[in-house]
Amino acid sequence: MSKVIKQMEMQSLQTVFKDVRDMVLLSVTGLNSIADNQVRLALRKKGIRLQVVKNSLTRRVFADMGMKIDKGWEGPTTVAWGGPSVKDLTKEIDPLLKKYEKNFKVKSAVADGQEITYEQARTMPTKADLIGTILAMILGPGSQIAGQIIGPAAQIAGQLKTLSEKKPEEPAAAAPETAAAPAPAP
Repeated sequence: MSKVIKQMEMQSLQTVFKDVRDMVLLSVTGLNSIADNQVRLALRKKGIRLQVVKNSLTRRVFADMGMKIDKGWEGPTTVAWGGPSVKDLTKEIDPLLKKYEKNFKVKSAVADGQEITYEQARTMPTKADLIGTILAMILGPGSQIAGQIIGPAAQIAGQLKTLSEKKPEEPAAAAPETAAAPAPAP
């Protein structure tokens, strides 16, 4: 391959992967064209793309982009990317690994530009999970304090409401005299 063609290929890879920070490196071998097309179409509907890359050029492009990926450059390499997070990406790839276990092999995973294992990628929290956890950590103590402040006041308000709704008792009427009082002596 001439130097000009290599340069063009590297520019194309830089354009394709310029905003990609989460990906999975796969080895896909022995998959027939019909199955390959079905896999690609199913993944594309979910926003995930696959691209077979030349290892040496892709490694250089990723290094220029600040992603140092050491593992996974042996044999044919297919890069899978897309979806909101690397965890969501692995959720979509897992069924393929089970269905085509002889054809799909995982080489490595990349999360936010850092190389990690595929198992780590599967268990990583998504961005939405992290935001929810942080919000819960922020709001938790505040809601406890508010509950402690409002709790006694709510009890007093409840008791006052109960007292205000209670019907006032009628004053005890003088009991009619049933027995005649003894007459005073003359």
